[in-house]
This record gives sequence, C-alpha cells and structure tokens, in this order.
Amino acid sequence: MSMTITMVKKRLENGQDCRKCVQAEELLKTRGLWGRIDQVVWAVEGEPDSEGMRLSRDHGVETAPFFVVADGERTAVYESALKFMRETFPVSARGDQEPPLPSDAEIAAVASRFSGEDPTEVVRWMLERFGESCAIAFSGAEDVALIDMAAKSGQPFSVFCLDTGRLHPETYRFIERVRTHYGIEIQMVAPERERLEGFVRKKGLFSFYEDGHQECCSVRKVEPLRRALGGYRAWITGQRRDQSPATRSDVPLLQLDGTFQGLAGPLVKSNPLSHWSSARTWRYLRDHAVPHNELHDRGFVSIGCEPCTRATLPGQHEREGRWWWEEATQKECGLHSK
Repeated sequence: MSMTITMVKKRLENGQDCRKCVQAEELLKTRGLWGRIDQVVWAVEGEPDSEGMRLSRDHGVETAPFFVVADGERTAVYESALKFMRETFPVSARGDQEPPLPSDAEIAAVASRFSGEDPTEVVRWMLERFGESCAIAFSGAEDVALIDMAAKSGQPFSVFCLDTGRLHPETYRFIERVRTHYGIEIQMVAPERERLEGFVRKKGLFSFYEDGHQECCSVRKVEPLRRALGGYRAWITGQRRDQSPATRSDVPLLQLDGTFQGLAGPLVKSNPLSHWSSARTWRYLRDHAVPHNELHDRGFVSIGCEPCTRATLPGQHEREGRWWWEEATQKECGLHSK
C-alpha cells in the first residue's frame, strides 16, 4: 500500500489561515515537497465537526498544522513540519538540501556586515538560513523581543523554554501569554526526572545557598538545554553585553557554539541584541506592544528561578538580583559558556 499524507490546517473564525499553517505551506513549497501532500483538510474554529477538528480529536493533537502519514498498517502524526519532512522523505527524495553550516570566515563576514545594524536583520538572516531548525531560547524580556522580530519576518522558526520546576507563577503566566499572543508553539523542556530526583534526595531543595548554584543549574538548566539543542542546527539568544560586565562584555553577534552540539554537529549561535542596552530593549518592547513578565513591574529586572531571583534596588545592576549571595564573576548558570 502506498503512503498517504494528510496535512491538517487551521482556519480562524475570521476566515484566515493560521500563521503557522501558512509558514508550513511555504516551507514545503520551498523544499519542493508541496506536491507530495495528498490532501489538505481544515480544522475550522467554531466548527467541531469539520474534518480537521475530527482528526485533531482522533489523534490527540491540539495545534495546527499537523501531518498524518498513513503507510500500510502504520500511521504517524507530526506536529513539526521540519520533523515531518526529515522523517518522511530521505534527502535523496527531497528537492532540497539542508544548507551547510557557515564557515568561520562566513560567520566573521556576516557579523561584520550586521555589526551595529538592527537586530531584526540578524534574526531574518538566521531564519532564512535555518528556518524551523533555528530555535529561540525563551525566558525573558529580550527573548520575546526576538520572538516578535521572528514572527514579523514571515519565516518559520522554533521556540523552546527551560522549565526548571522552580519558576515564579508569574513567569508561567507570562509564557502562556506569549504563546497565545503570537499563536506559536513553545517547547517546554524539563529536567531529566531520575537525575533531578537523585539530586534533590541527596542535597535537598536549597543546597545552592550553601555550596553555590552551579550543581542545581546543571541539573535543571544545562542538561535540558543540551538535550533541547540536539534537535536544532542553530539557536538565537537574548544575551546583551551590558547584562553582566563581569561575564558577558564580549558577547559576539554570531558564533559557532563551543559548548553544545546540534542536529548536524556544531551549532550556529546568534546573539542579535548583543550591542543593545536594557533601555533600548525596553523601548522596543513598548513601541511594539510586546508582552512582558509582570514581575518587571515590581522591580525584578533579571528573572530566573524563584529562590535565586529578587528585585533590585535603585542604582543596582540588574544581575545583582540573581544569586545575590555569590560573587559577580560567578553569576552564570552554564547556558552560555564559550
């Protein structure tokens, strides 16, 4: 029996296609695979009996687009267009090739070209080059500015968030606001259960106040990040050079990640806001009505896990609200090691 592929797209109540559905269709056409879709069915908002809504219930899928691949007795469901393409069509059967990773010389040239330019152009270059295999690491205000830029670029992209299990309730509400505001999927990446349980059983819930935050961050943040990045070819962060003069003063605009590996080996890492100040970032958020964490309105500037974050006083640097019991040179969790 031959393979049959059904794409389920969402039609909004206003009659328009959902943004991610449009992006997925454009991606398939770019890769020469649109002709391989056997049928497109619609999940229509407000019409639970529409064919796409029925398929959504049958397969337990809550987001669109998604793909149903029936091949003999096997049926596979994909919520990621990129994963669908990779697993359904071998490279030899596709009309595309994954773009090669840029060389050190190309990275240097691109960084020079965009030096001092609007970060929007850097985001666009990353997404045009890597599309959905480029992920925005989302946790704070800077990252939502990047999501806003990515959404307005019209290019496909991915977003993930490290759910340490110790975030503020306000942060979880913030994540949900961003998800619904932009109509995007946010991959929530949790710590590895057995490792976390072993750590807490041995050290308790607040060992970082006694022996530093590195071990806890390794379990709750670094290992999940390593696992998440293994599914991508590039990632974008909201690092700024002025966030921590002691540790981030030389954050590059573009680099090959020297710590983490991705889907194709080396990862391309971009920090489009590296040359922006906090004030410039917040001006963008206000000008574009970008959602922000309500904790910012209560004096929190740099926000991490609840036990390790507090509001800063007037005149204090933003990182003084993070791991305040440690030296300034230690105020990194390992996510951005060089």
